[in-house]
Amino acid sequence: MPKSQGGELIVLCGVRKHYPITRGLVRREVGRIRAVDGVDLTIRKGETLGLVGESGCGKSTLGRVILRLEEPTEGEIYFDGHGMLSLSDREMHLLRRRMQIIFQDPYSSLNPRQAIGRTITEGLVIHGIGTRSERAERLSYLMEVVGLRPEHAGRYPHEFSGGQRQRVCIARALALNPDFVICDEPLSALDVSIQAQVLNLLQDLQDRFSLTYLFISHDLSVVRHISDRVAVMYLGNIVELAPKRELFDNPLHPYTRTLLQAVPQPDPTLDRKRRHLPDASPDPQRDERSCSFRPRCPQAAPECRNEPPPLVEHAPRHWVRCHRAGRTG
Repeated sequence: MPKSQGGELIVLCGVRKHYPITRGLVRREVGRIRAVDGVDLTIRKGETLGLVGESGCGKSTLGRVILRLEEPTEGEIYFDGHGMLSLSDREMHLLRRRMQIIFQDPYSSLNPRQAIGRTITEGLVIHGIGTRSERAERLSYLMEVVGLRPEHAGRYPHEFSGGQRQRVCIARALALNPDFVICDEPLSALDVSIQAQVLNLLQDLQDRFSLTYLFISHDLSVVRHISDRVAVMYLGNIVELAPKRELFDNPLHPYTRTLLQAVPQPDPTLDRKRRHLPDASPDPQRDERSCSFRPRCPQAAPECRNEPPPLVEHAPRHWVRCHRAGRTG
């Protein structure tokens, strides 16, 4: 796994999240969905780590596991040096002030019967922070910071546009002054014309409040713009991890290369030269004795069937999980 170099805020060691498949009246377990399957990862203070991969690869599940919105099946999670899985309920309650999440759909993540002012300050009330007047002052400040008018605090979510609702969600995430924010595809439900505004806002807020981001997305152009490092996920595994420029200029895993080749090109002649993955859907109940990408890999070799590849550092800070990393044929 990537070695600790100091200054890490989040450290994951062998994190797994499996969902049992049961059948019959007694709910006998007949299999498991390996949503997250042995992830080793570090996120340094102040950086943005982009997490990319196709739908269903486990990106959002990993984010929820980091926050302990779902409990991991195995592994260890450390936040600023503290083991999260050994914390009591009270200790975890206090730690939650330092970590927040911005969900993908700003409408479904807001209570339609609650004014946005109350939504933004709800965390302050739950944690007993500030008097009523102090919370009102904090609310006005947060709304101004994210580009909303404080006098609209009494309005409800349906009275705002999609971009404005996402700004409400961002303000809610910032209310407790966190250190770490998970951005779970925060742009995918927004119009393209609004996405750049929200993306620039997230970057400005990171600089202003010294935030650390885990930015989950399937949009490689967005990840390239905002991230410092990029992790590529496939079927619950990190298959490649590298600084942004290194990963986009020199992808070593065949899955990463295919993702990059799938980015739309304005030149139709370039589009014909793309490499496409087979239509076969990835199997989350795969054989753990082989490489998870083998059934779809254009350069699979015999060793890929018999031995799952480890995550290996092929170049400084460039980690790849592939027996044939960097080979094109």
